[in-house]
Amino acid sequence: MVLHKNLKTWVEINRQAVEHNVALFKERIGKTKLMAVVKSNAYGHGITTFPKLADKLGVHGFCVDSVYEGKTLRLEGIRKPILVLGYTLPELFPLAARYNLAVTISTFEGLKAVGKIKKRSFDLAQDKPRVHLKIDTGMHRQGFSKKDIRNVMREIKKHEIPVEGIYTHFASAKDVNYPTYTEMQFKDFKAIEELFKKAGFKNLVRHVAATGGTLLNKKYYYDWVRVGVGLYGLWPSKELEIQLGNEIMLKPVLSWRAVVSEVKQLKKGEYSGYDMAYRARRNQTIAVIPIGYWHGIPRSYGGGKVLVRGKEAPIVGRISMDVTIVDVSGIPCKVGDIATIVGKNASKEVSAFDAAREMGTIHYEFLTRLNPLMERVVV
Repeated sequence: MVLHKNLKTWVEINRQAVEHNVALFKERIGKTKLMAVVKSNAYGHGITTFPKLADKLGVHGFCVDSVYEGKTLRLEGIRKPILVLGYTLPELFPLAARYNLAVTISTFEGLKAVGKIKKRSFDLAQDKPRVHLKIDTGMHRQGFSKKDIRNVMREIKKHEIPVEGIYTHFASAKDVNYPTYTEMQFKDFKAIEELFKKAGFKNLVRHVAATGGTLLNKKYYYDWVRVGVGLYGLWPSKELEIQLGNEIMLKPVLSWRAVVSEVKQLKKGEYSGYDMAYRARRNQTIAVIPIGYWHGIPRSYGGGKVLVRGKEAPIVGRISMDVTIVDVSGIPCKVGDIATIVGKNASKEVSAFDAAREMGTIHYEFLTRLNPLMERVVV
């Protein structure tokens, strides 16, 4: 661990772990193209930091949530394919075209909005963006259902919409104990794919698998796979880790650290933190960590822990907006020491999965809520 100049807290991105995970998935999928899902600030890993590493390691392209995330990647020099997975306001379609971003369309309103744009105008601001159609095979969030497809194809041909691909999203591919629903979705997608082929759409990019589907079954690979949490070295579910963890080794990419800003003594019976929520049952040494729920450590983590000098330091009292207090009794702690909120410290580790469980949530939510203003440092 290294103390970074002028930073009281920072998020570390491990270069070797990124290299390992990208290589692992590329080897697993063979000729299928690997799309790195970097939406929502790259799951907390940094919308510029992580993609720039992955770009050099040979991923085929990137999936983002918004046109603005895609634009950010383009301005950082990334030239590979980018697909916007989230909803795009029709007003932003020209911007997507300008930055060569493919957009997801999942409604007839979206199709008609794309259709109104002039095609291949000399003014790039009036160009149609490339489109991937989202197909609803059972997630029942976004997408066209099977009964919509003929009308969808009619709209595409009528307005000369540049459709590049079709895809769906599995509702529970990470649930290894119940593959039936995933298989049903896959079957429905294949049927819809066949409808497109019969109508003359023969060169569409097809993709259905996220991390769970990619790890479970090669028949889900198609042309692309969209791998998110796996590239960050995390499992979609504990069940999947138990089943495949001996065969596949994922390496967590992210660690979160902060400096110890103060060390003081708390006498038995004294209170610590807001609302006198914690009262010392013995004489204790406490340390102040200058992070709080603004940074991404929620108040619900009041029973959690951080690592200081390779030892567990329980959180005491209520987590504040910018301050967390930990018990360092028995730990030779001093101002300037490094506290690890997520990651390894000597022989100890706090995983994102375990921390999130203590918070009453999942690692996806915890990591994506890490404040984007915190520095992401490649180590």
